Amino acid sequence: MTGRQSAMALVQAALDAADPEAAVRRAVTRDGDALRVQGTRYTIPAQGAGKVVVVGAGKASVAMARATVDLLDGRVDRGLIIAKEGLGDERAVGPVQVARAAHPVPDRQGAEAADRLVGMVSHLGPADLVICLISGGGSALMTSPAAGITLAQLQQVNDQLLGAGAPIEGINAVRKHLSRISGGRLAALSAPARVLTLILSDVVGSPLDVIASGPTAPDPTTFGDALETLRRAGLLERAPAEVVAHLRRGEAGELPETPGEEDATFGRVQNCLVAANEQSALAVHRRAGELGFNSQVMTTYLQGEAREVGRALAGILRELATHGRPLPRPACLVFGGETTVTLRNPGKGGRNQELALAAALDLAGLDDVMLVALATDGNDGPTDAGGAMAHGQTVARARQQGMDPRAHLEGNDAYPLFAALGDLLMTGPTGTNVNDITLLLAF
Repeated sequence: MTGRQSAMALVQAALDAADPEAAVRRAVTRDGDALRVQGTRYTIPAQGAGKVVVVGAGKASVAMARATVDLLDGRVDRGLIIAKEGLGDERAVGPVQVARAAHPVPDRQGAEAADRLVGMVSHLGPADLVICLISGGGSALMTSPAAGITLAQLQQVNDQLLGAGAPIEGINAVRKHLSRISGGRLAALSAPARVLTLILSDVVGSPLDVIASGPTAPDPTTFGDALETLRRAGLLERAPAEVVAHLRRGEAGELPETPGEEDATFGRVQNCLVAANEQSALAVHRRAGELGFNSQVMTTYLQGEAREVGRALAGILRELATHGRPLPRPACLVFGGETTVTLRNPGKGGRNQELALAAALDLAGLDDVMLVALATDGNDGPTDAGGAMAHGQTVARARQQGMDPRAHLEGNDAYPLFAALGDLLMTGPTGTNVNDITLLLAF
């Protein structure tokens, strides 16, 4: 098996471990008229005695809905999933409707679908069961602006935060406090029904309040935290005035805070993590061992500016190749997490492509090594690539084709360089998202 074939086998292992349908079936079992989830038993309401409503949003939500509807075998009364446009043409999963919306910037379709979703969970009773399916992208897809805030204003501030490279935790703090769904508010809207939320995590460390902005999780953030995010991103003067005014009113106590841990709502809510980055990292580790590599999971908390992380990882790979530390060849070091990119120029690329290009500059001339950077959703940034692979000959090959790798890096323009070299990871949309996986390989 060649180095490229080995790399692609490891990529597939990461994606298989994050399969949404399999994740739901591992976490939820059917026992007669009940579901069992992490030690909790949910009696499925008999027909006419209570409703079962399935709602949710995210890149993996349709696949999660298929497994859920199959497990419930005819006992879902209604439902609505909001999924990313372009990921398939399915319009319904049994009685569960499927709406399509834009990501990462919310659009009108998503806002209208979110309003319909709110209507589905409102006015339920204590005998009813809401099953909420959440995965990466859910925050942008399930957008319902707070009173006084327009969708256009949400779109603008969301775009500004992404462009400024703000951390996902800060972006979500802002989103929660401009929403009537996020930050535990969906759970509050569903009361007094029971709520079971199945979550496929796309956030480093999997904090439940951050994944998809925590629609059914207690929110530890405040209006003050949202304002601080805007301040650190340099956006207090550039964000829409109505957004800043809304957050300031909340900070002053003129608007109700998002529900916190002490709120009685959460006595009837269970949030269950069904898949996360760790499972994919461990699956790669196991597959690497089967392929004959000495393997180690280094971290599932990899974060930082993509180009700086790329240079740091190149240094680790050079140490691995030159001195056999921390493992002798053939070796595979596995990193999980998610980096960010501060956009400096209007090039084409994504965080994984930028990480790989930055690493390539420091790997130039090194033999028998490869860095593989993968977005598990198959869409690295606003591109059709899932990431890229770099090796010791990347820089030389690019220059042979008349390209300046450093100029492409400075232009946030990694995509055309890797496309010309045939080194993009073209997985296609995977239907899942558990952050990124980066592999350092020494053959």
